[in-house]
Amino acid sequence: MKSHATFVFLILVLALTMQACSSLKHSNEKEQKVLIQTTEGDITLKLYNETPLHRNNFIKLVNAKTYNGLLFHRVIKEFMIQGGDPQSKTAGPDTMLGDGDVGYTVPSEFRTPQIYHKYGTIAAAREGDDSNPQKASSGCQFYIVVGKKFTNEQLDKLKESKIARYGNTNDSTYKFSTQARQDYINVGGTPHLDGNYTVFGEILKGMEVVEKISEAETDKHDRPIKAIRIKKMKLIR
Repeated sequence: MKSHATFVFLILVLALTMQACSSLKHSNEKEQKVLIQTTEGDITLKLYNETPLHRNNFIKLVNAKTYNGLLFHRVIKEFMIQGGDPQSKTAGPDTMLGDGDVGYTVPSEFRTPQIYHKYGTIAAAREGDDSNPQKASSGCQFYIVVGKKFTNEQLDKLKESKIARYGNTNDSTYKFSTQARQDYINVGGTPHLDGNYTVFGEILKGMEVVEKISEAETDKHDRPIKAIRIKKMKLIR
């Protein structure tokens, strides 16, 4: 009969093998690309295979033409641009937006510290923690990160403040990989959102369009004065 130590070792080897196979599967899968045609220009993005629930949901909505004609209803310079509210398609200029949905949420798929809110990523919007402690994502609303650059010291302070607020000092939510630090320092992003909102893709082309949208003149609710629409989304190879 195998000893307990041997049994534990075999279980550990099996777990590591399964994890490696899962990672290999994700790396071998072809990443789906999406073209977003807006009134300000075109944006091309890829969806991460590491977040399959969000990837599949986004593909479903693109195929259903759900996003065609919707507004970027909330934009903040050096932060992000947000769209995907179904009510924005026919909304008047004074209509409050941001509460529209498709009747369901998507379970969170946090992949920190490997996947994070660097400049040019796309992530899912969601309801706040009070009504949504599981941090489930909106079924349709998303945002594209513009953000800003941070220093090492600022990242350390952010990490400390998150630990003080949430605890769990060993949780990957509070850790920045070497690559993440380099990205936040050199290209920017929104690191305070890591581990709180699901990142599920990144922009391949068209960040100049995203930046242009982020700098649009807005009202007191961060809605652009001039309507900025998604004309069409489609899958591309």
